[in-house]
Amino acid sequence: MRLTRYTDYALRTLIYLGLHEPQQSSIAQIARAYGISENHLTKVVHQLGRLGLVRTSRGRGGGLRLGKPPGEIVVGAVVRQTEDDLALVECFATGACAITAPCRLKHVLGEALAAFLAVLDRYTLADLLGDDAGPEIAQLLGIPLSPGGRSLPEHV
Repeated sequence: MRLTRYTDYALRTLIYLGLHEPQQSSIAQIARAYGISENHLTKVVHQLGRLGLVRTSRGRGGGLRLGKPPGEIVVGAVVRQTEDDLALVECFATGACAITAPCRLKHVLGEALAAFLAVLDRYTLADLLGDDAGPEIAQLLGIPLSPGGRSLPEHV
């Protein structure tokens, strides 16, 4: 199974915002940190906003922040909400196959998909930002942290 770039960007955006709390971030900052397209990221952020995972504010002093506490953002739910198609094989989506009735492959792949999602459902954004990984990820993304691990305000 391979997740789309869209879902990857959604998860990375949430990680960035979680590490940058309580400060606001911009799409440009996130795109620059990851070396990804601002245009594509704008679409991702728009959906995250509609889902309530990201709060956006416009105008001077505006930006992006998490819409929920990191402990309430379940990785499996984000994947389900951002992936257009979790069908591992065509018969999942269409039901059309010459061997549908006796085929056991669909059941096996369905069980594998359920197990994959069950693992993702065990983790929240807070787990991804854990004490051991968070500061290192923040450093790699260029997010300045205070000695206590919180992001420092950026001075422009």
